[in-house]
Amino acid sequence: MILPGTPSESPATPQCSAKGCRADAEWVLAWNNPKLHTPERRKTWLACEEHREHLSKFLGVRGFLKDVVRLADWQDSAP
Repeated sequence: MILPGTPSESPATPQCSAKGCRADAEWVLAWNNPKLHTPERRKTWLACEEHREHLSKFLGVRGFLKDVVRLADWQDSAP
């Protein structure tokens, strides 16, 4: 069952993780919460150019941000 306002399928291109943003992602913000994750574990948020700095600061203030990489470079380095 698809609810009204819910996308019926995943977008063709990765989208920004900022709340309400549907722009194409250009950046990967790799992070982890040291209270929950082992040091080598990386979770990711995606960001458009407009939200990269805001999302980076959000994670950085909490000590979670580990790396910010262009999406194309991240995809090239994936196993």
